[in-house]
Amino acid sequence: MKRIEKIHAYIKEKSNLYKFSDLQGRVGIDAGKIAEDLDILRNNVSMELNALYRQGKIIKIMGRPVLFFDRQVLENLLGESLANSTNQVNSIEEILPKHQMKTPFDYLVGADSSLKKQVEQAKAAILYPPDGLHTLILGQTGVGKTLFAHMMYEYGKAVHKLPPEAPFITFNCADYYNNPQLLVSHIFGHVKGAFTGADSNKSGLIESADKGILFLDEVHRLPPEGQEMIFYFIDTGTFNKLGETTRHRKAKVLIIGATTEDPESSLTKTFVRRIPNVITIKPLAERTMKEKVDIIKILIAQEVERIQKPVKISVESIKGLIGSISYGNVGQLKSNIKLLCAKAFLNSIDNPNYIEIDFKILPTKIKNGLLTLSADRKALAELNTYINESLFVVPEGVKNPVDSKESQEDFNLYQVVEDKVNLLKGENISDELIKQIVATDVNVYIKSFYHKQNINMSVRERLLKIVDKSLADFAQEINTLVQNRLNREYKERFLYAFSLHLSAFLKRIKDEEELPDIELEGGVPKDSLEFKVAIEIKDKIEEHYHIEVPRNEIEYFALLLVSTMEDEKDEKVVIIVAAHGKSTAASMVEVAQGLFGSNDANLIAIDMPLDINPKDILEKMICKLNELNYQEGVLLLVDMGSLANFGTLIMEKLPVKVKTIDMVSTPLILEAMRKADIVGMDLDSIYDSLVNFKGYDIDFTAPEEKAKEVIITICTSGEGAAVKLKELIEEELDSITNRKVDVIPIGVNQMKSSILDLETSYKIIAAVGMVKPPLDIPFIPLEKVISGEAKDFLRKILKSDLKIVKNDKNVVVRNLCEESLEKFLTYLNPKKIMSVLIDFQSVLEKESKRKWNNPLRIRLIVHCGCALERMVVQEGLKYQGEIDEVDTLKVKMIKKAASVFEKTLNIILSDDEIYYMAQMF
Repeated sequence: MKRIEKIHAYIKEKSNLYKFSDLQGRVGIDAGKIAEDLDILRNNVSMELNALYRQGKIIKIMGRPVLFFDRQVLENLLGESLANSTNQVNSIEEILPKHQMKTPFDYLVGADSSLKKQVEQAKAAILYPPDGLHTLILGQTGVGKTLFAHMMYEYGKAVHKLPPEAPFITFNCADYYNNPQLLVSHIFGHVKGAFTGADSNKSGLIESADKGILFLDEVHRLPPEGQEMIFYFIDTGTFNKLGETTRHRKAKVLIIGATTEDPESSLTKTFVRRIPNVITIKPLAERTMKEKVDIIKILIAQEVERIQKPVKISVESIKGLIGSISYGNVGQLKSNIKLLCAKAFLNSIDNPNYIEIDFKILPTKIKNGLLTLSADRKALAELNTYINESLFVVPEGVKNPVDSKESQEDFNLYQVVEDKVNLLKGENISDELIKQIVATDVNVYIKSFYHKQNINMSVRERLLKIVDKSLADFAQEINTLVQNRLNREYKERFLYAFSLHLSAFLKRIKDEEELPDIELEGGVPKDSLEFKVAIEIKDKIEEHYHIEVPRNEIEYFALLLVSTMEDEKDEKVVIIVAAHGKSTAASMVEVAQGLFGSNDANLIAIDMPLDINPKDILEKMICKLNELNYQEGVLLLVDMGSLANFGTLIMEKLPVKVKTIDMVSTPLILEAMRKADIVGMDLDSIYDSLVNFKGYDIDFTAPEEKAKEVIITICTSGEGAAVKLKELIEEELDSITNRKVDVIPIGVNQMKSSILDLETSYKIIAAVGMVKPPLDIPFIPLEKVISGEAKDFLRKILKSDLKIVKNDKNVVVRNLCEESLEKFLTYLNPKKIMSVLIDFQSVLEKESKRKWNNPLRIRLIVHCGCALERMVVQEGLKYQGEIDEVDTLKVKMIKKAASVFEKTLNIILSDDEIYYMAQMF
């Protein structure tokens, strides 16, 4: 075979490896590859290729390097003959105008109009030899910068500039912007010992993105030293990990950055110069009317695919959506459409054919969008050319530009609601009642898109400490129902109180105990909204647990709703101590804080040296107050002179109420702190109680016999949750004091009179529960007991007689863990292994070198207790994650702490169980 024939046969063989779908981007065979594979001199190969080109047997595709493709094979792939003049092209796409496969950018609305220039820039950046152009994407929040970067990545794979398995690594520089060292470490990796806490070598994102794309979102948050390392990597392709002195590591990574800021002011000039390709994505408001309509159609079609039910949306609703487009751009528009579909889904459950979005269900802000658009006659007329009747979208499937990473939870939620509707309709329940029952689910859906934090996980974790998961889920449902019916926010106190009460009620039912038949005199009026909601709660409990709830429980539920109605305020009265002299006020405050055991930020010391202008001192006070939340008012404690008039001047400059007391002293400061901090009194109450305060009277001769001390626990009935609280408080008291303190549970109903009766025989030193008594008594909220903060509170109250405990175990943790494990364990006795589990947790917490909160301690102890039982029955968990990504330092710490199990129980935790634990802290 002649040399030219040999080369032609080789090109034909390689061309036959392509499929029609592969005909995108840089395809074909270059001369260098031919010379290498056939062992022919490069010059001779080039000569024969030119001959084949002149004979019309191959197609020449220009570029660096020039590529060649067999003409006959290409015609077979296209199914048609090529024109004789088609011998040389700039890209394979020129030959395929009728056959060209769609690229990811073809699915982008506006790719051929308002975003045409941007798409061309993106394609050029990917195709630019040899490895593409680093790119910076600019645009407002929500315009689609991340989507655009993803499209560049998909386009790179489609045109074979990136391998099919190429990684796309996303990193938001804002996650670590306040810790530049950790941010740089995350991108480039670090070596052991590079900084405090760097206990092992760690790879960075640059290594992970090798042969692919690294997308740096909010790149303006990258510190200057990080930008310097990035542009050095861009220049040389080499980098070093944090802690290394030489740049000897290599990677091939295309950098795409995105920012909402002006790069000239937010990025270093040297960094900007290294990124020549800057793509600016227009705000949605500046895009064409047709594009806005098309985007709305796509977003609705995506929702239709999730709910698998047609959607009909009126023209007025579409106008409202377009008119309400603002700074949130496409992202906000997507959230608005999700909201409308969720509302419409609920309202249309009695329509089996489709769900309807009409103007009536639009939120006020979107309704106002219609007015905004109507004021622009030109825009309104243009819109009418694209849509002049209701839009009807059926679930035919919609192609996303990029595979969505959004979870399918939204679809599942719709499915859950629909399943529930079908179930209830099978029971012949009215449509109106069905709407009420499923409102909870839909409201959770709505909140998840508008508030992004519909459930506070720390609150849920604490809730799971006192009740099981199913009850916690049900309590969350009731909480949402109550908020929906009463149109007010109920915070965690209601969740805790309701969960405890319901748990105690269900326990009595299970144990067949007789339920207390107590009529609540002077309870909540039966015609009140709270009472009606309480009836609904009773019905919900009966429906959920298939039990009969006594009528008097309605009173308890209603009382609980009324009792927890007030906002739970963390704010306290601000106390300012002002005195003449260089350090008079500061010294008194320091002594008071030392005696009180607190460094409360709401206590401010202002010294006034005699040579300082009073106006300067006033400005200093104003500045200090502006740094705090002063909504509860300011108590101004002064010594004398002009300072006594500052209260009026402060109220002129700030919207705050100020009360002033002169002749300040350390005892006066102590009493003010006690009443503001422990008792939680308001400004007027503190002022009234202190205006005639003359100090502590210590000159007594014949003290009366001390009354018995008591702490009261409060719940709706005084029976269920209050008794449980009584047990917890008694255990806390036993761990911190030798003093005899009784704990007595009472109900919310007639609370004030019950307290007054107790005061005839007892000295009430504190109240614990879901509602603060309307008396001058230190109050510990229920949530502080659950979170473990109550112990410190009790220590303050009982400061004169504390027990020295060598091993101060957290009683709440032990108690709640023991109760939880009793439900889960079959073979191991929770009481017998609890001390070992506490020892394990203590060692692990000490090894981690940080203080844990109670939710973490409880979660780990309960998980570990269950793991021990799994070891006993040989049913250990199998770790499903990537073992290489498990923190080896944490594994080492767990193994050290877990040695106690082998010594005391002869049980060894498997590596898989340890890997799971390493993810928990």
